[in-house]
Amino acid sequence: MAGANLVQPVAGHERVEATIVVRRSTKATEPKAQFGERVTRAAFAAAHGADPSDLDLVEQFAHENGLTVVASKSAARTVHVSGPADAMKAAFGTQLGYYQSPAGVRYRGRVGAVTLPEDVANVVDAVLGLDNRPIAKPHLRRHAAPQAAARALFPTEVAKAYNFPTAVNGKGQTIGIIELGGGFKPHDLTTYFKSLNIKKPKVSAVGVAGGVNDPGVDTNADGDVMLDIEVAGAVAPGAHIVVYFAPNTDQGFHDAIATAVHDDVHKPSVISISWGAAEARSTPQAIQVMNAALQDAAALGVTVTVAAGDDGSSDGVSPGDHVDFPASSPFSLACGGTKLELTSAGAIHSEVVWNELAANEGATGGGFSAVFDLPDYQKNSNAAKHGTKRGVPDVAGNADPVTGYKVLVDGAVEAIGGTSAVSPLWAGLVALLNQQAGVPLGFINPSLYAHAPTGFRDITVGNNGSFHAQKDWDATTGLGTPDAKHLASVGAVAT
Repeated sequence: MAGANLVQPVAGHERVEATIVVRRSTKATEPKAQFGERVTRAAFAAAHGADPSDLDLVEQFAHENGLTVVASKSAARTVHVSGPADAMKAAFGTQLGYYQSPAGVRYRGRVGAVTLPEDVANVVDAVLGLDNRPIAKPHLRRHAAPQAAARALFPTEVAKAYNFPTAVNGKGQTIGIIELGGGFKPHDLTTYFKSLNIKKPKVSAVGVAGGVNDPGVDTNADGDVMLDIEVAGAVAPGAHIVVYFAPNTDQGFHDAIATAVHDDVHKPSVISISWGAAEARSTPQAIQVMNAALQDAAALGVTVTVAAGDDGSSDGVSPGDHVDFPASSPFSLACGGTKLELTSAGAIHSEVVWNELAANEGATGGGFSAVFDLPDYQKNSNAAKHGTKRGVPDVAGNADPVTGYKVLVDGAVEAIGGTSAVSPLWAGLVALLNQQAGVPLGFINPSLYAHAPTGFRDITVGNNGSFHAQKDWDATTGLGTPDAKHLASVGAVAT
């Protein structure tokens, strides 16, 4: 981390855990990521998972170096190992130390490249977890004004303004939510949904890589967890919501996504991710394997909605413009933010790009990737006029904390905005459209771009710093905000 100093070396006997990500089988074909693609998880594992011989080679390497193989998963292509720090350092040829950032964040850091014997290196895409610095942040913004909660909107009011379908409630769908900290209190959820006169949805927690539902420790992370559940649950109360909790590390983030995508028990049809960081703040190996996990989702017919960030076109990094990952993945439905004003009757009065940077209350992320090429589905959009890189975001929704969402967090009613709210809003909408279509829409990006502007309200006023709203797609609000009654016809193409 910037400005961090070495505090002390990691003790040789200290237990360290890591995830080794193995390549796809050399016999496998590249997973298809196209609209309407739907493959069973068992069939996917057989066609696109790791080769058993590659897993065996990595497991043998671990044993020979004094490491314990905790789990090996063919579909996710992972081998989880643990062992003393000295064994980890020897196995991967790197040094480990404890560092502290100027902000007081203490973490285990890695010095030097990860090295492996040539035969093992040939089958390994990444080694995650040696470095456990925080890799992402939740993209939410709390409104500081005491009267803000009274002015904020319930998710149901936003859904009504965007014409979400009312004849379906998400029944039969599972919405997976990725969280890298925080937790929820069932009593708060009961109270919140009772206040909306909505039956509380079924909410389950799944621990990944040591992560747990842990409310009350990190109030900011709690805010993100409750925002995600309450927004998605309010618009799709019939869906089963499964929250995957993992540590805020590259290992935890990757493993949470891979676990949700390949979860053959809960089988999520849509996944919401409200965490991320500028591409420049992640290692190339972490970006590569997380992007591959998102590609798996697209091939499996799982829609993944991702918050585009809350720090405008800079994404909190200077100098220059940056975009947030994993929103920048071409397999993500990247979600930007607007400022939505409603009339007293609940209709849309005005909607502009969210930009409250002058008041230190954030702005929608958006711009162009430094990592990913322009995907085919954007080649006929305004994104192609900018250059050859992936444009962010794809879609948008209400995010300004001034017009934010009324949510209940740790017993208190708050007004919270940020693109963290837009990702579960779109996840809930996709769950409704899935139920309506009778099949999962899956990788919906190509269809949305092919049919635009059908199903969207084009946002043409405002900027996020360097980029300005314009007719059709732009790098502030993408294709626009949903006019969901018309999106149903777009989704019907999947059938």
